[in-house]
This record gives sequence, C-alpha cells and structure tokens, in this order.
Amino acid sequence: MKIHEHQAKQLMAARGIPVPMGRVARSVDEAVAAVRPLTEESGNPVVVLKSQIHAGGRGKGTFKEHPDVRGVNVITDGIDGGPGAAEERVRELSQQMLGSTLVTIQTGDEGKQVNRLYVEQGIDIARELYLAVLLDRATSRNIVMASTEGGVEIEKVAEETPEKILRAQIDPAIGLAPFQANELAHGLGLDGDAGKNFKGFVKALADAAVEMDTDLIEINPLVVTTDGQVMALDGKMAFDDNALYRHPDIAEMRDETEEDAAELEAKNHGLNYISLEGTIGCLVNGAGLAMATMDTIKHVGGEPANFLDVGGGATADQVTTAFQIITKDPNVKGIFVNIFGGIMRCDVIATGIVEAVERVGLEVPLVVRLEGTNVELGKQIIEESDLEVTNADSLRDGAEKILELTGGGAE
Repeated sequence: MKIHEHQAKQLMAARGIPVPMGRVARSVDEAVAAVRPLTEESGNPVVVLKSQIHAGGRGKGTFKEHPDVRGVNVITDGIDGGPGAAEERVRELSQQMLGSTLVTIQTGDEGKQVNRLYVEQGIDIARELYLAVLLDRATSRNIVMASTEGGVEIEKVAEETPEKILRAQIDPAIGLAPFQANELAHGLGLDGDAGKNFKGFVKALADAAVEMDTDLIEINPLVVTTDGQVMALDGKMAFDDNALYRHPDIAEMRDETEEDAAELEAKNHGLNYISLEGTIGCLVNGAGLAMATMDTIKHVGGEPANFLDVGGGATADQVTTAFQIITKDPNVKGIFVNIFGGIMRCDVIATGIVEAVERVGLEVPLVVRLEGTNVELGKQIIEESDLEVTNADSLRDGAEKILELTGGGAE
C-alpha cells in the first residue's frame, strides 16, 4: 500500500524525523488559508504548493489542462508582496491544479487526477541528497541507500553513475549500527552539525521502517539547510499489505482513488491481480504457475495483460469476478486459462468460466488448459456449455494457441 507525501511526513514527524511544516488542502480555500500561518510560523515568506498523487516526478510533471503549470510550484510572490500576494498566487494555481490531470514520468500519458494539495513552508537549502530504506528481498533485510545526487531519478543515477550510490545492509538483530551511519555521513561529505544531524536522521528512519513494516521509505530530496539541519523535503512510503493488520492507523490512510480500479476490485474479492501492458489475459491458480504462464507467453512472442492468481481455494463466484476483471481491460485480445487442480478443482473453474461468459459475454478468443482434480468433469462442463473454447494440452501449447488466435505468432 502506498500513501501520499503529506501522510508520509505525518508519520515521520510523529517519530521525531524532521520535516518541513505543511498543511494538506482539498479545496482552493483550504490551500489559501494555509499560507499565512505557515509564513508567520516559519518566518519564511516562500511557500511550496505540491500536488498529491501516488507517483514520482511531480516537480517536472505538467497538467493536461494547464501545460504551463507544474505539479510542484515554489511561490515566491510573498517576498516582495507579502502574504496577500502569496495567497493570490496560491489561489490561482490551486484552481488550476485541483481536479486536473497531472502527467509525470511515472504516471504515463494517461496521468492522474489531483484531488488534494500540500502547502509547505519554504526551506533555505544548502544541499540536496537522496536517502531510502528499502526491503531487499534477496537477503530478506532492509538496506539503506544514499547518494549525493538528490532530486534526480535514482534509476538514472544507478544506470549512469552507480558508484555514487552508497549502501548499508541492516542487521535486524541490532538495527543500523553507529559505524554504518558514520560511513554514510562520510560518503555523503557531511560533517559538523550536518553530519551529526544526518546520523540521527538515518538511524530514526531505519527504526521507523522496521516499526511500520515498510517495503520502502524514499526521501528525494533529503536536504541540508543553510544552518546544518537535515530534513525530508519529500517523502514516499510503501507498506507490506500483509502487515497492515498491525497498523490500523496506517491502513486508514489508504486512498482508493489512487489505486488501479481493477486491482482494488480483485483485492476486495480475495484475488491477486496486477495490471500489465500486454494483450493476453491470464487466469491462473497459484502464484508460481501464474509466473510460469506469463513467462511462457513471453517466450512464444506474446505479452501478458495481467497477473491474476485466483488462489488454491477460489469459489465459482471468485472465478467469475476474475473473468469479469480480465474482460474489462480494453487491451485484452484473448484469454488463457491455465489451471492445475490440486486444492482448486477443475470443475469449479469451469463453472466459474461458464457463469462469467453468460454474464459478460465472450468477445475474444479463449484457450483453456485444465489438469488435475476433476479435470474430466471440468472439461465436460465447458463442452456442454457450447462455449467457443480452444482446449490446450500443455502450458506451451496453450500459450502458442492463444497467440495464434490473437493474431501473433512465435518467433
């Protein structure tokens, strides 16, 4: 689960991690009302107006409806014109930003609608850095990543100048060790007050990652101020969904408007679904078989449109829902059902397929491969339904057949 920047900063601030002062706004009036208190309390006439969406690259992103407006805007009008001038500029920009579609490098061309803004105090920045704590699934441990290249996409840094990325693996028994914090500070060129403050910051961030069961905490940029303070100027957090029962306060932060509608529907029905960019819809039971199915489709020259695992104990209703989710994707040109019936019975899958087709219709080719428990009964149910189904004898056979039926072909 992902959350917005302002929520991430709320969680960091509650754990003693320094962040700028800011106020969330869901309307133009709320955005304007935030300006004066922030400028008065901070003593800085500059404020920053930030779009809140679950995607990076907002500072360089622009709105479809207002191409001249960025996703993040620094408001300097208050320097010469006072709070009133800053308020007028915030009013003008927030009217254009709220309800409009922001396109960034991470949203793709479709963009995301901005439904909330974050008004934040201006900061006197001396340096910009990159800092993240993320789960390394290869070692099952959190690692700290840091770089002097703050404000730049970390993927670009990793590709062009990987030597500029510092790493420290965290031992879960002791947490981030003091010597590791010292090495990171030295590698970033931080000493004096800035070095001391960074060490406290990174230690607190590593502890927070464990406490909150995060998959990722990313701060880009992490800034050093002109007086040596270290502060999270941005904040991105992603959480392990399986651990959210331990964090009801975090679970309440979920913004369903930011999530893929199909993935959300699947989750609400106990299904594992991820949208992809291909044309062949996959309905499979078991995560391993689902991965093998997608790999085989790619191997024969196709592209999967989704990962969809109905699980080992799915009901006919869940299978029907899964089928409906797949057929809602306008990019799907064909569907490959690949079932190995162990706990999941083939007749249940077959019944779900028939019910789904009766409800939503079938306008694309369908290839079905059934093996395992009650396989003959499953095949009988499909045959007696008079559905236009192509049977497959193996995983590769099914992948090749659906590719041929959708107009592709193996290389």
